[in-house]
Amino acid sequence: MPFTIDSTLPLPAGAVLPDYGDGGLYGFARGLRHWLHDRKAGWPAVEVAPGERALVVLLVIDGLGERFLDTVGWGSALHAAKHAGLSSVCPSTTASAITTLATGVAPVEHGLNGWFIHDRRFGGVIAPLPLIRRSGEPLEAFRLLPRLFPVAPMYRHACRPVTLVSPVQIAFSRFSLHHGRGAHIEPYEGLQDYVAAIVDMADALAHSGGLIHAYYPVFDMLSHQHGCRSAEAVACFTRVDAAFVSLQQALAGRDVRLLVTADHGFIDAPPERRIDLAPDGEVAAMLAAPLFGERRLAFCRVRAGAQAEFEAWAADELRGKAVAVRGEDFLAAGLLGPGQVHPRLSERLGSHALLMEAGWTIVDHVAGEHEHTMIGVHGGLSADEMRVPLMLART
Repeated sequence: MPFTIDSTLPLPAGAVLPDYGDGGLYGFARGLRHWLHDRKAGWPAVEVAPGERALVVLLVIDGLGERFLDTVGWGSALHAAKHAGLSSVCPSTTASAITTLATGVAPVEHGLNGWFIHDRRFGGVIAPLPLIRRSGEPLEAFRLLPRLFPVAPMYRHACRPVTLVSPVQIAFSRFSLHHGRGAHIEPYEGLQDYVAAIVDMADALAHSGGLIHAYYPVFDMLSHQHGCRSAEAVACFTRVDAAFVSLQQALAGRDVRLLVTADHGFIDAPPERRIDLAPDGEVAAMLAAPLFGERRLAFCRVRAGAQAEFEAWAADELRGKAVAVRGEDFLAAGLLGPGQVHPRLSERLGSHALLMEAGWTIVDHVAGEHEHTMIGVHGGLSADEMRVPLMLART
């Protein structure tokens, strides 16, 4: 029976629900996992026949949304290769989507429901990818990784070889090593080296077939810093498009499935649409912990006895800016997808979720935290954030 989301949950205007079937990143990742673990399997979504010894090169361009590609990217080689559109997961953010692509399970199961999560075992609000607390201290704990990330990566015990082409800065991070178990990790520096590493790894897998998963983060970084349609982001897209053409040429005649997708898209959030919670303000006094999740989809842990007051504040002060729902209603609606519910998920959702309207963000402050000023943001349910492209080229 197809998985459905309860559409009666109050949502921001124009919200795009995540697709946890064949039309989303989750279904794409499930298909990939099945193909990696069964030699007789095909992968129909990318035209791999059952039992075929195929070489798949998957480029994941962090932050490249479908709407950006269809407008700014119109006429590019990437746009010409567009095969389909997909939805991201919820929240539409790297921690949630990249972990789905690495495990083949939805956020409800892997438990990463945002860049920040709440886990009292490790000190409260933490960032699970860099493995730091919001205040900046590194995370250290007994059996930290298996306790924090209990879901096995899709590459472990795969019957097809896998290579992960990763930026040198994160290739051997604890998160990358844990989720890359079973794969060869190939670090790179810069876009030219990215292309060269992919071609070298394609040479190595020419006879066996398999997967080359190649992650590129710079478009995301520039979109955060300068805006998702800034000159800097557009110039980066142009360079990525040229790299895609170079790869097509370098892999010509090898019968490679060259795929491109992304983890999420982007929306810009002007400063005048930022809700800034003062550390000594009335809202902070209602909270038992700093905000977690995303500034476009924030989870709140409201103090016992303050729920009615918090809900009254949200109904009054956030009208037209955000939709507040209770954590248990958010979970029951199915926005985090199908699967076995992560044992810590109730804590990680908090008592309430704030689903921001288009262009709005909410932030608070933690002593010692390095605060980032972001023009481009994601994590919410707007089409710009939720829709990602899927490109397919056969060389």
